[in-house]
Amino acid sequence: MFQDADAARIHLEAQRWPHGPNCPHCGNANPDRITKTIGKAHRPGLYNCMECREQFTVTVGTVFERSKIALNKWLLATFLMASSKKGMSAHQLHRMLGVTYKTAWFMAHRIREAMAEDVKSAGPLGGEGKTVEADETYIGRVDRDYLSPQRKGQPRLKRKMKPKRTVIGLVERGGKARMVHVQHATKAVVRDILVRNADRKSTLHTDQSKLYTVTGEEYASHKTTNHSAGEYVRYEDGVSIHSNTIENVFSVFKRGMVGVYQHCGEAHLHRYLAEFDFRYNRRTALKITDTERHDQLLAMIEGKRLTYRRINEGGIA
Repeated sequence: MFQDADAARIHLEAQRWPHGPNCPHCGNANPDRITKTIGKAHRPGLYNCMECREQFTVTVGTVFERSKIALNKWLLATFLMASSKKGMSAHQLHRMLGVTYKTAWFMAHRIREAMAEDVKSAGPLGGEGKTVEADETYIGRVDRDYLSPQRKGQPRLKRKMKPKRTVIGLVERGGKARMVHVQHATKAVVRDILVRNADRKSTLHTDQSKLYTVTGEEYASHKTTNHSAGEYVRYEDGVSIHSNTIENVFSVFKRGMVGVYQHCGEAHLHRYLAEFDFRYNRRTALKITDTERHDQLLAMIEGKRLTYRRINEGGIA
């Protein structure tokens, strides 16, 4: 399926339509009301819906829609990005797929858009008897100058010191992780992210940052470790208290951003976070293979169009 476009289309149809084709225009799934167009005059995999009189293929309504790139190259790109722990650069995709760098860059962003999780349908992390770890990290430099509210407009004292991009991370032990890019980490911002993404019946583990002190009281229990004193883990009644799991999530993310991607515009940071969340939430430790992870990605491509649109400064919006 990575070498032949027809084989790639058959595989994608099996993933999207395990019980037969569905019309993306009207939702018709009656096999008696859907016919397949056969003939050299029509493009392969073309179907006709007798309910709405529209034509469609397996790529309609997905991130692959209206692309002139061969479908087998799309599937190879999705497999490479789904199976590479620290990501795969657009330059590497451009060399391996035989497409231009500009095309590979946009393909990668479309695939990242498909990797984005629907938080509302996925539900909150943790729950009764479960542990959620929270922490923040800083990476790169902000694209625009920004002074935090705490500084009250006062300039920074150190020369050439620019603020970094802030990422808030949550992880359920033995479960999923979520990372969110915010302009600045304040108590209000951190609380909003926590209460929307972590069940308040959970046990919350953080460091001794004041960002979590008040919000931690809303959870079943709030345990902290004192990093400034060199304490990174301790035990209470046989239970380990630490935030090392979310630190490990940040470690893989930073190694990928520094060693593979090297540069990322702040406007696109949320897509890279979605990419690393997708792979971590389907990691090998959860008994998920590269093939299963790829098939799960193909099941998420529907309804996530990312079109190329010129803006004043160039690039995609």
